[in-house]
Amino acid sequence: MKEIGEKLKEARESIGVSIEEVAEDLKIRASQIENIEAGNSDAFKDVFNLKYLIRDYAKYLGLNKEDLVDEFNEYLFDYTSRLSLDDIKLAKKERKQAKRIKSPYTIEKNNTLSTVLFVLWAVILVLVLVIVYLLININSVDDKDFVEGAVVSERE
Repeated sequence: MKEIGEKLKEARESIGVSIEEVAEDLKIRASQIENIEAGNSDAFKDVFNLKYLIRDYAKYLGLNKEDLVDEFNEYLFDYTSRLSLDDIKLAKKERKQAKRIKSPYTIEKNNTLSTVLFVLWAVILVLVLVIVYLLININSVDDKDFVEGAVVSERE
């Protein structure tokens, strides 16, 4: 990774562009450029993001982006092949235990409870409407019978 960073730094310095200019043009932080040039891959949480930053930075500097991405992939393969399975399992376990940011987009919802509540409320609403409808019809039928009964008794 250091070799990649050195190539990028040499190319940037040869064309006379400052880190701040690169950061502004690529719309990333200057510290990210500094970490890439220093070969500090540990400063990045996501290696895929780092790979795309290297690709974009190489393209910006006019370097062959495919060569640098291939070099990064080789570095990544060498780095990950040295990890033991125990280290990978431990990292996976730590990642699961890490606190995650809760936002409306990342919260995992338990839909079964909300679905059951929705169905329960819908059934209750339908029952109430049926009862109200029956009460109105029973009252109107009783009123009609009463009125018809009164009219019949008046005629007699």
